Amino acid sequence: MTAEHSGKQTHHYTILFPPHPAREDDPHYKDFNHYHESTKHDPEIYQCAIGKHRGDFSECDLDKPLELHHSHVEFSLQAGVDLKWLAVDYPGIDNPDEVGAWVESAANLMWLCERHHRGLDGIHKLSASDFEAIKYVRGLIIE
Repeated sequence: MTAEHSGKQTHHYTILFPPHPAREDDPHYKDFNHYHESTKHDPEIYQCAIGKHRGDFSECDLDKPLELHHSHVEFSLQAGVDLKWLAVDYPGIDNPDEVGAWVESAANLMWLCERHHRGLDGIHKLSASDFEAIKYVRGLIIE
């Protein structure tokens, strides 16, 4: 058996963001704000998705307010989405005039604590496979 060990991971790449409006100019930003305001006091919804999945919030940063994450399509990428590809997983989302509303809807939003959103083992820091793994492996990511 191989002994426990650590391995430094480094990922460098460039993302080409398609043109997109500023958040404050987005006509659907009100939908994001509505979801934010209407769910932040609902204890069944307002939970870090990682802690909720585990049934254990011990690795969540609960000292700060939770943050909403665009779980499937980031706001800044919506203009670049191939709607045929999106409709495979989300049937009916194939109208370019409606994709913005979907991006800011509950179907594309999840609550995360700061740690699991932008922090040490956050979705914006880790590779997709490592973020998936933190659901199941305690203490996977160390500084």
